[in-house]
Amino acid sequence: MHAIRLHAFGPAGNLTYEEIPDPVPGPGQARVRVAAAGVHLIDTALREGKRGPFPALPELPTVPGREIAGTVDALGAGTDPSWLGRRVVAHLGTAPGGYAELAVTDADRLHDLPGHLGEAEAIAMVGTGRTTLGILRFTTLGPDSVVLVTAAAGGIGTLLVQYAKNAGATVVGLAGGPDKTARVRANGADLAVDYLRTDWAEEVRTYLDDRVGRRATVVFDSVGGTTGRAAVGLLARGGQHLVFGWSSAGADDGEPLVFTEDELAERGITSEVVVGPAMLQRAGGDFRRLELAALAAAAADGTLRPAVHSFPLKDAAAAHHALETRGTTGKVVLVP
Repeated sequence: MHAIRLHAFGPAGNLTYEEIPDPVPGPGQARVRVAAAGVHLIDTALREGKRGPFPALPELPTVPGREIAGTVDALGAGTDPSWLGRRVVAHLGTAPGGYAELAVTDADRLHDLPGHLGEAEAIAMVGTGRTTLGILRFTTLGPDSVVLVTAAAGGIGTLLVQYAKNAGATVVGLAGGPDKTARVRANGADLAVDYLRTDWAEEVRTYLDDRVGRRATVVFDSVGGTTGRAAVGLLARGGQHLVFGWSSAGADDGEPLVFTEDELAERGITSEVVVGPAMLQRAGGDFRRLELAALAAAAADGTLRPAVHSFPLKDAAAAHHALETRGTTGKVVLVP
């Protein structure tokens, strides 16, 4: 089979398209002929040699990727034979192996794909969708909510905008550049603003004061840095700053955004990191329930409609580069 392999930690160019032996499923496992594989920002960190939330870096050489969708084509000993031939999607957890034409995973990680849900969209929901629903467990949105999403053209941002609008909230979406802001506006945001402009915060403040009559009640922040800090400056007293990423960390505009207890008390707001152990606790220790809920939301009535940015599998290096330089919209997916 063909797969993407990493032989040395470093830049995106270290990802190589190679032919390697087909994987063989072990006891209780299934092999999936991959139709789509998800790319996550964590994948780019691991590629560079940063372990992030994982206890250790993968052994090299490795096939990256932890989200797959496709058709089960082989089973290991003791695996339920009814899985054979079914369209499935799976999050591989901490195990890599997704950037390939074939991937192996434990059968208890598999979810059936509804007949009308495409593999790329399922990939977006099993990873990005589950994270979105996990984030939303930290707040309650309704008609009185005023929501600001800092990276509203991204995979999670797209879903947050949709969810908030469906809840009746007023939604302001930030994105970089006119093409992305156009997507945010088409996705349903009441106001879409280009945060690359120096006056974006003033535009949002004027809109909220003059058109809405109140400041933001929730900031969903995956950017941090100066953009995140300016977004927090638009929160009303009693507002929430929910942090699920800090893509600006290490860039010119700063580090992950942290407020002191005195700052929070003075502003009358809260700030909380809602990924990692905090999210797992809110999920009752089981991310699988969030995956099922996300897939159901996408399949049932289109309440959540993931945005997907696809690349051929052989162009995984280009996909990583585009993701790192904010050149993508929606969930990044590799197609063998």
